Amino acid sequence: MQTKVTITDHSKPELLEIHCHSISDEVREIVAFVKSRQGQLTGTADDRQYEIAVSDIFYIEAVDNKTFLYTKSKVYETKQKLYELENMLREKHFLRVSKSTLLNLMKVSAIRPALNSRFTAVLFSGEQVVISRKYVPALKQALKGEG
Repeated sequence: MQTKVTITDHSKPELLEIHCHSISDEVREIVAFVKSRQGQLTGTADDRQYEIAVSDIFYIEAVDNKTFLYTKSKVYETKQKLYELENMLREKHFLRVSKSTLLNLMKVSAIRPALNSRFTAVLFSGEQVVISRKYVPALKQALKGEG
């Protein structure tokens, strides 16, 4: 695949255009990456594709080699892997809180201690997400604004 970057005048909108023979997994990954940088992720629900604003996502979870995006009212499946999303969303207040979960810190209403040095994050949606003890120090750092 060849790439070409052209600098455009500030009076014109920026545009990313992809010319391809078919929409392959590689092309889908590139599009998903660009959208995530703009604050959107692509998810599937009810056999339809949707663009989900990153700010609408409460948490992301990997289950049985599938990755799910949880919003207030709906769950979407995404083709991206959890580690890819972790890298992309690090600057957007997402933090890994367990082996299989990324949490949007902007959607947390309270954090409560739980058993075995773990914590529970209570989300504005009313859902609760367990924070594994391994990730508690990173959470404390992020909440202090040092992360």
